Order: sequence, then C-alpha cells, then structure tokens
Amino acid sequence: MQNKGIIKFAAIVLTLLCLYALSFTFVTNKVENDAKEYAKGDPIKEKRYLDSMSNQPVYPILNHTYQYVKQKEIPLGLDLKGGMNVTMEIELSQLVRSLANNPSDATFNQALKNAEAKLSKSQEGLISLFVSEYEKLNPNGKLSTFFATKENANDLKLNATNNEVKSFLDKQSTSAVERSFNILRTRIDKFGVTQPNIQLQDGSNRILVELPGVTEKERVRKLLSGSAKLEFYETYDNTEIFPILQNINNILAAKQPKTEAKPTLKTDSNKLALSKDKPALLSAKRDSVGKDSLGKEALAKTNPLFAVLSPATYQGQNGQQSLRPGPTVGYASEIDTAKINSIFNEEDVKALLPSNLKLLWSVKSISPDSKVFELFGIKSTGPNGEPALGGDVISNAREDFDQRGNPEVVMVMKTDGAREWKKITAAAAGNPQSEDDNKSIAIVLDNSVYTAPRVSGEIPNGISSISGNFTVDETKDLANILKAGKLPAPAKIVQEAVVGPSLGAAAISSGLTSAVVGLIVVLIFMMFYYNRAGTVANIAVFTNVFFLMGVLASLGAVLTLPGIAGIVLTLGMAVDANVLIYERIREELNLGKSLRLAISDGYKHAMPSILDSQVTTLITGIILYIFGSGPIQGFATTLIIGIITSLFSAILISRLIFEWMLKKEMPIKFSNPWSNHTFKNANYNFVGKRKIFYFVSGLFITLGIISIIVRGFSLGIDFKGGRTYIIKFEKAVNTEEVRVDLNDAFGVASEVKTFGSDNQIRLTTPYLIDSQADNADQLVEAKLKEGLSKLPNNKGTIESSQKVGPTIANDIKVSAIYAVLLSILAIALYIFVRFRKWSYSAGALVALCHDVLLVLSFFSLFNGILPFSLDIDQAFIAAILTVIGYSINDTVVVFDRVREFLDQHHAKTDKMSVVINDAINSTLSRTVITALTVIFVLAVLFVFGGEVIRGFSFALLIGVIFGTYSSICVATPVVVDFIKKEKKEENG
Repeated sequence: MQNKGIIKFAAIVLTLLCLYALSFTFVTNKVENDAKEYAKGDPIKEKRYLDSMSNQPVYPILNHTYQYVKQKEIPLGLDLKGGMNVTMEIELSQLVRSLANNPSDATFNQALKNAEAKLSKSQEGLISLFVSEYEKLNPNGKLSTFFATKENANDLKLNATNNEVKSFLDKQSTSAVERSFNILRTRIDKFGVTQPNIQLQDGSNRILVELPGVTEKERVRKLLSGSAKLEFYETYDNTEIFPILQNINNILAAKQPKTEAKPTLKTDSNKLALSKDKPALLSAKRDSVGKDSLGKEALAKTNPLFAVLSPATYQGQNGQQSLRPGPTVGYASEIDTAKINSIFNEEDVKALLPSNLKLLWSVKSISPDSKVFELFGIKSTGPNGEPALGGDVISNAREDFDQRGNPEVVMVMKTDGAREWKKITAAAAGNPQSEDDNKSIAIVLDNSVYTAPRVSGEIPNGISSISGNFTVDETKDLANILKAGKLPAPAKIVQEAVVGPSLGAAAISSGLTSAVVGLIVVLIFMMFYYNRAGTVANIAVFTNVFFLMGVLASLGAVLTLPGIAGIVLTLGMAVDANVLIYERIREELNLGKSLRLAISDGYKHAMPSILDSQVTTLITGIILYIFGSGPIQGFATTLIIGIITSLFSAILISRLIFEWMLKKEMPIKFSNPWSNHTFKNANYNFVGKRKIFYFVSGLFITLGIISIIVRGFSLGIDFKGGRTYIIKFEKAVNTEEVRVDLNDAFGVASEVKTFGSDNQIRLTTPYLIDSQADNADQLVEAKLKEGLSKLPNNKGTIESSQKVGPTIANDIKVSAIYAVLLSILAIALYIFVRFRKWSYSAGALVALCHDVLLVLSFFSLFNGILPFSLDIDQAFIAAILTVIGYSINDTVVVFDRVREFLDQHHAKTDKMSVVINDAINSTLSRTVITALTVIFVLAVLFVFGGEVIRGFSFALLIGVIFGTYSSICVATPVVVDFIKKEKKEENG
C-alpha cells in the first residue's frame, strides 16, 4: 500500500478535528446539566443560571464562553427538540399596489387579480405573471403610467418600457423581502429564543423561521405577522431623566426591609458634572458598564433600581463621575431588562414619570460580544404617546459614503414629511450658533430604538444624511429599516409546524434506539459472516460514525429525525464497500493467491465498482439536498457526508488495519466455515428467464397504474396543502367517531388516522386553508376544540401541528417531480460517460424507472390496507431518491463485472448471454449480502424509528428490495437485449 504515511497523517488530523468539533456538544451538555441540577425543575431559575454563564469561560483548555460553545454544538431540529417552524411569504401584490399608489384602474387590478389566481399553479413569480396578464388585457398599455410616480422618479421614467417596469418591480420586491427579513430577524432576536434560525430562501419571496423550544403559537404568529411600525421621536437628555431615576431608586430603597446601615452607591446629583463634550452625530462613544464593589444582593437592597440599571455616566478628566449627554439614560444586562420594565410599570413609579416619557431599549447590544443594552429617554407627543413623525413619510433611503469616504445613510422624505421634518430638526438643533444644546431624534421600529442621531442643524429639504461610526453592513441595515415604513408589503404565514416537547422527546428516544439497534445488527452480521475480517469492517463502521458526527458538528448541520434515519441508513450502506472488497478478496484467494497478494488485488479490482456505485448514490444525495427543504435537507446532508466518510473508512482505514495485521503476522479470515461457500458456485439463469421477470414486473406496474388512476394516492399536506394535527387522548379512541365529530365541526371532509398508539390520531383538514383572514388559524383551532369536546370524558391534547398553503404545496410538488426526473437522467448520463455505451445507460434508465413505478404502485395498491400511513409527501420523495441511489449502486457493480467479463471473453452475440449470466452470478454474493445488511437496518428503523418516519422507512425498505431485484433481474437483462439490438444494427 503506497502513501501510508499520508493516509495516517490525514486520519490523525481528521480525528483531532472531529474531537474538537464534538467537544463543544459535550461541554454544552455539562453546563446545561449543571443548570438543571441547580434549578431543580424550576425553568426560570434554569434560564437565569444559563444567562449568568453566557459570558463565563466554560471550556477550560481554550477558555471559550458558554455562549460560544452553545453556538458550536450540534443543533437539534424541531422534530427532536420541539418548537415552531414557520415559512413567511411577503405579499408582493400589496407591494405592487403601493408602488402604483393604489390605482383604481380596472385593467390594472384585474391583471393583478389574475396573477394572484395563477400563482399557486405556476412556477413564475407574481411580478412576471402580473406583467404578462396586463399585456394580455391591454396589449398596447404602458405600465410606466402607473409606476413612474414622483417617489419612483429616480428609478423609473415615464417613457419606460414594460420590461423596464418589470425589472424595477423585481428590484423593489427583492428589496422588500430583504427588509422584511431584517425586521423579522430583529424581532426574533428580541424574542429570546435559544439558537433561532432564520433563512431568506434564495430566489423567492419566502423567509424560513425556526424557533426551538417555543410553544406559544399565538405570540409567535402575532410577532411575525405584525406590520412593521417605524417612528421618529424627539428625545429627553440624560440630565433631565437622571433625577427622576434617582428618585425612583430612593423610593424603592425605602420600601426595602430595614437592615443595618450599609454603604450606598454614590449618585448624588450635586457630585455629577455635565460633560461638555458632545458626541458626534450617530457616533456616541459607549462606555463599558461598571458596578460598584458591593455584592449584588447588598446593592439591590440599598439601590434597587441602580443595581440592575447602570446610570449613563463616565469618568471625567478630574476623576469625577459625570452624566453622559444625549438620550441614553442607562445600561442593563439583557437578563435584567424584564425586571426593569416591571419596575417602571409599578403604579407608584409610573406616577413619577412624565406622561410624555417613553423608556425604550436599544435594538442591539452595545457590542457584539456583550448582552448589555441601552435605555433611551423618548419624548412622545399627544395624549396617546404619538411620535413626532410616522415612518410612512419616507420615500427612499440608501446606503452611501460621505466626502471622507465614511459609510452613511441618505434618507429622503415626501413633501409633507419634509415640512414637518424641518420643524422637528430645527427644534432639536436649538441655537444655530452653538452645538451645546443639540438634541437627538430617535429612529424607532417596533418600539425598539435603532439609533438616535444628534441633530446639528435644521434640515429644510427632507434629505438627511445620517453619519457616524458605521460599518457598510450597518448602513445597509439602517437604510432597509428606514425603507420599511415606505412600502407596505405584509408578511403572511404560508407554512407552519409546531412540535410539542413530549413528541420531540419521543422522537429522540425512538431515533437513538433505532440507531443503536441498527449499529448492533450490522456489527453482529459482519462478524457472523466474515469472521475476523468482519471485525475490521466493524472498526471501519465505528470510525465512519465518529467521522460523520464530527463533520456534521463542524458544519453546524442541524440533526433531525430524518437525519438520524440517514445515519442509520449510512450504517447499512457503509459496509457496502467492505463487502465489495471482501468478496473480491475471497475470489482472489480461491484463485490460489497468497493472503497479502489477495488483499492487495482485492482492493485494486474492487475500486472501480466502489467509486462508480458511491458516485451515483452521491448524485441522488446532492439532488435531494438542492430540491429538498427542512428535515429532508438534513437527511440529504447526512447521506452525502456519510458516503464520503464511508469511502474513507472502508477503503483507507480498513486497509491500514489489514497492513498492520499482516505485519504482525496475525491470522486473517474472510469467512466462517458455513459462509465460505455461500453463492460460490451459483449458476442461476437470470438472463434466460428475463421475459418472466419482465412479465411479473409489468403485471405489478400495470395493476399499480390502474390503482393510481382509480384510487389515486394519499397525498401528504405538503403536496396538497392543508393543516395536520397530532392529537393525544387520555384513553383509546375510535377514529371513525372522531372523524364524524370533526367533520360536523369543520363542515368539510377531514381525514383521521391512528398515529402510533390507539390513543393518538393524526387529523388532516383543508378547512380555511385558502383563507386570507388574519385569524384563520385561531378559527380552525376553535373548531377543532369544538369537535374534540364532543368526545365524552376523553380529553385530547394537541402534540404538534403543521400548515402548508396551496402555493407552498404546489412548489414542493413541482420540485419533487423535477428532483426525481433529474436524478434519473443525471445517473443515466453518468453511466453513459462511464461505460461509453448507450445500452448500459438505457438499461440503468429502465431499471430506475421500473423501481420508481414499483414503489408508487405499491403505495397506491396497499394504501388503507396496511396499518400505517402510506402518504406521498416530501419524506416519500426522499425515500424514492435514496432508492434510486441504492438501486443504481447495485446495478453499477453488476455492470462493472459484466464489462470485465465481456472484455476477458470478447463474447460474440450468441455467447454474450452466457458470459453476462456468469457475471451476474459472480456478483450475487455481494448483491445479496449488501441488500441483507441494508434490509436488516431498515427493518430496525421501521420497527424502532417511531411513527413519524414509519412510512419513510417502509418506502426505503420495499424500495431496496425492488432495487436489488431490478439490478439482477431487470437492468442487466435489458442491457443484453439492447446490446443484441445494437449488434444487429451494426451487422445491418
């Protein structure tokens, strides 16, 4: 074996990297277990403990904080951890109307209505559909007459073509989606969820939001669906607010139980000097938060407010504490903000606050590595706390650079807004001859302060330059925030999934059980069949699992239940390369070669088949990753990484072990006495009986097609749209009785099936799925509870829920079809390139189509007969693609041996059938053994993997059986027929 040193070095480096990546998960688990032990079941105490550890070093060797290691652990998907998954869709129709100033033109509105109607059945976006529909209704009409408004004058001229208008609308829609994304991201950050995930889906107007551990559905819906509220406020100065805060602090201290005198925090206003150094516009330097040396408990008694809210002070040149000028009145840790808010909401405290004073927190912490926020003194106008100016006055905002090349934001206001802005900025600027009385204006979105720039002078024309110590990204974010008030593009929830904690815990249990049992099954079988060589394969399997988990951790890949299924499946497929090698080594030994030479030649001759088979499986994994979403991407990620780590472990690690054993002159056996002659002299006439196989497959597929036409499929909601609920009852229920009660409540036909145990059901209903009403979700759940209340003395609890809108369902369905077709064509193309004959490619294509049709036929024929779900959904498509990869994996191995035998024998047409039949029989041992290991593992996954993935694992199970059958009985015999046809054409 050449390059052993490089391989050893690579293995050591990879091992160390994987250990490092996995160590964060171990450290995080230790801290969180300590928190649970400390809290003793109190979730509030547990959260406070973890918050207190946030910036504390918990990784002794590398001094990493808990916050850092938490970000680096292997994150669990919602199906394992519980929580909420939401897909938001920006309503671009509202954006189009707003950009055109809501015209009353009948043709315009009809075109937009038609576009909205076609959106759920088309792959085109709303903008393209709208332009197309308008041109159909008014072939000579010019859209620029609607969109070339005064506000859009810089981007669109009155004589612009419809294509130019389309480009303008595309640009504006992209900008609106990005703005919505930033707003949602900020709201989620303020929500306080651990490890939230928010992704802007490229090329669409959709945003994916994952909130682990969240169960407050209504709060989340309100948070995400609410319109952004941008406002401009005048501000108080710190010197005006500090005496009020000091008074509040003294009153709270007076309420404390009397104790012996203790030192107090020196906050005497007579000893605080006002700084004369005014901060530059938007570049106020933020001092670090400091506290006196008193213990927190003692400080909380003597200074209840200032124990949690640090006054905005700084140390002057003379060492004296001075009040900072500007609107910032204090600083506090994130963990204390809720307590401070509650203090300000106490009745006796509210009485001390001016009626026009709002105390609002900054949207971001004062630095990226801290959790300290600023508190601003905001001055409202009017009796209801109105702002000085609303955000709807903004006509445009953009990131730019000032004359010195520093990033800034240019904000442009409409005419009416500019007039008000002139008055507001003049008042804030104060005396034009002095900067000492300059005040700030706060830019507030959703009651959080984004920035509070100091006004240096009156702004008469409505064009403002906001400069400061900004980065380019910060100016881009601020410009997007300012534009949020310009164009109303509301976001609606089009897909939603809620998984309860108990269901997540059950998923973890079933997932881990299936993984452990699957691993044990593979280990036992390999030792049982291959003797000591099986032990080497088992070491390679363990190594593969370790590398797989390490790579997943280093990439930050989210571990989902389908991801665990991918790991379990990888265990079965990981031995495939070892089986190929071992079977080839056994052949070499049977030819009389020495053990060392047989091992060397076995690895060499098995390599082409291994690479071909794994590359084809890799192709399906990549396509699945591209076209899948959510948990399916998790499965694809695991599968792709598992293929790569399996190759490294099976080919290189196992070879190093054999080299070491040979060097130590250790005995190596590749079979037990009973398994030594398995399939050794197999001579089944697969090619001669191919027409029987064609007939059997054709009959089953024909019956399946008839069933598909007559009975159809049971489509999951991600293909047809609707709502699904998992409901657990205290006692067993009759699904028919539940269905009748719920149908009466909903007024539409719904589907009710047992889900796992007899006290748990899965309800699928189309009720109000097309409704645009804001309270549609609440109405559905109210009807659901009404129907469930009819069951006597049997309370039902919603364990999880899922909603998929029609547009999402159509996109998922189309993507699934593309994924399957593209996978089949890509593999057929690879086979053609690799084998240089269209007959092999055609044989592979026929076999893959055969496998897909067989699985589809099975799911239609036996739907409703078998006692578990046979839904066609995203998980089913993942199973189909995996089956395609596995099937071609088997087929390629047979093709490689066929090509080898044909090259050796230079077979003529009349002898070709015999040679090909011999080739199939020579690989029979490998084909059957690999199939058995995968079938064993899938059977384990089917039994122990839980109800959530039972249909998925069943589709894989029957798919592997059909794939193994097609590799032997369909693919290669078809190649024979095509080669014969090719020969006849050549002989003419």
